[in-house]
Amino acid sequence: MNTALPPFDPAMDVAAWLRRLADVAVAAVHPDTLVADLLPDPPPGRTVVVGAGKAAAAMAAALERAWQDRCPEAPLSGLVVTRYAHGLQGLDAECSTIEVLEASHPMPDDLGEKAARRMLEAVEELTEDDRVIALISGGGSALMTLPAEGISLAEKQAINHALLRCGAPISQINTVRRHLSAIKGGRLAVAAHPAQVVSWLISDVPGDEASLIASGPTLPDSSTPADALAVLEQYAIAIPDSVRRHLQESCDAPSPQDDAFVRDDSVMLARANDALDAARQAAEAAGVTVSVLGDDLEGEARELGRGRARLALDAPAESGGPRLILSGGETSVTVKGGGRGGRNVEYLLGLFEALEGARGIHALAIDTDGIDGSEDNAGALFGPDDWIRARELGLDPAEYLSRNDAYTFFQALDRLIVTGPTRTNVNDFRAILVLPRTS
Repeated sequence: MNTALPPFDPAMDVAAWLRRLADVAVAAVHPDTLVADLLPDPPPGRTVVVGAGKAAAAMAAALERAWQDRCPEAPLSGLVVTRYAHGLQGLDAECSTIEVLEASHPMPDDLGEKAARRMLEAVEELTEDDRVIALISGGGSALMTLPAEGISLAEKQAINHALLRCGAPISQINTVRRHLSAIKGGRLAVAAHPAQVVSWLISDVPGDEASLIASGPTLPDSSTPADALAVLEQYAIAIPDSVRRHLQESCDAPSPQDDAFVRDDSVMLARANDALDAARQAAEAAGVTVSVLGDDLEGEARELGRGRARLALDAPAESGGPRLILSGGETSVTVKGGGRGGRNVEYLLGLFEALEGARGIHALAIDTDGIDGSEDNAGALFGPDDWIRARELGLDPAEYLSRNDAYTFFQALDRLIVTGPTRTNVNDFRAILVLPRTS
């Protein structure tokens, strides 16, 4: 992938320049560039790898490659689970000692449940001489769904479906997931005790709290079952009797003071800020003034887009040259219609509607994992000329927003960005490029 950015020229293909900028951001947080230097010396006993998430397969391949270079005689085994089509198919990478499984995301399925059971089995009967390396990235919570005792997979699926549609932030969603799980919230690490557990993390959560990534299967959790129950009640989500009973009576969540965590360690490999910083440096080297609004922006996607429109419209007065406004985080979408979409295209459509074709403003938004919601696109982009094209095609932004149909809107404009799985995940990457009014 060519991630170099040419010097910016307003006469160039601005859409192509923005696409290259997104490539820079994603490349900076890919496991291939992150794992090799972290490899610890082999322990006296076994090294067992477990993991889950959209980056899990690429992390496993990078780990195994570094392991074979440094300590090929030391035993290595294990398994990771990733989203369908996010494995190693079509890549110049392979795993021979770490098994790569695939399961459903964002809606969990029985293969994710089986993968979680197999991970618990893989760490059983380990000793102090053994080590577990846990490869954890965003998406892992849905991919290793093992319901707590007394709760069925169907009940967890129904609750997960409702949470994804109600507009709740990911922190609240994962609070519920942890407390309905037999493997999350540190339970995988407890199962591996007394072996040391080293967690390698790629963060997809605003604020980069390690215990929230993939609902923290190897890290202690400070939330309570009462917190999870409060989330379900806040969003008026139907609560089966078995779930309510579990949350009211459960007290088995591992404590941060549990002996199982004393020898454990965690390393943050990549986060949204790393992607934004790489993009900022590349854009500045290309002669563009850059503002970074933050890597942890949340809220309703369309409303955040509308708010960014006001900022973009004011930007030309603050800079005589091109200005780039970057942000990351994870927005929410309250689903009220039956259209096709994802949080990045919904954000963009809110921005597009509010700008009304303002001159000189271009924008891009993608999910860094290559999949925006459950569609086949990473996101989309637009320029000022697309407002005229939309009107000529009879596309009303407000109408498409009313049914959460931003995918169809940008598809009609031929502005969807389709990358396929990137095999990393630090959430959203958003860029607004504002050109001088005289350009």
